Amino acid sequence: MDIDPIDLVQQSSEQHSSDATQSPWLNAAVAVSVALLATFLGICKVKDDNIVQAMQQAQADKLDHWNYYQARNLREEIANATLATLQLMALSADKRQQPQYQIQINYYGSLAKEQNEKKAALKQLAELDQQTYDGLNFIDDQFDLSEAAIAIAISLLAVASLTGLTWLYFLALIPSSFGLLMGLSGLFNWGIHPDALIKFLS
Repeated sequence: MDIDPIDLVQQSSEQHSSDATQSPWLNAAVAVSVALLATFLGICKVKDDNIVQAMQQAQADKLDHWNYYQARNLREEIANATLATLQLMALSADKRQQPQYQIQINYYGSLAKEQNEKKAALKQLAELDQQTYDGLNFIDDQFDLSEAAIAIAISLLAVASLTGLTWLYFLALIPSSFGLLMGLSGLFNWGIHPDALIKFLS
């Protein structure tokens, strides 16, 4: 027996009309839910984009500070090597040359100390940049989970509207609630961070 595609479409339409009649509130509830979730997702997206920009800046600052740290470290090593050479040369130098050697020894000793202090300060800045990045990444993870959960929820809501399945609408409320929770956590700096889930998805 041949299957008429038109009959299938009509049967599907009749089934959908029957489901809509059984749950007249479903399509309205889905429409309102999707609108609210999409609005909330848009707000979170703006905040998340700003967070990502701040993360990129923190990462760039960290790299710059570590590069300056390496430059200071190299200068310190050169100053220490020069200092050691001058000290050895001063041991066998004539007494009349000792004052000149001592001036250079004091200079390179001071230079090495200065570079060491500046290097330590740069290290602290680089570590602070890393802390800033980690803190921002913590919030970015929350927004990522919120976006994923709300996307799943909207998909379930769309299927619920098409099929007229009431239970599917209520099932969609689970990822909706989780997505709202994670989004609010990112917006208000709540410490909710499902590490196991984030580690699994990363």
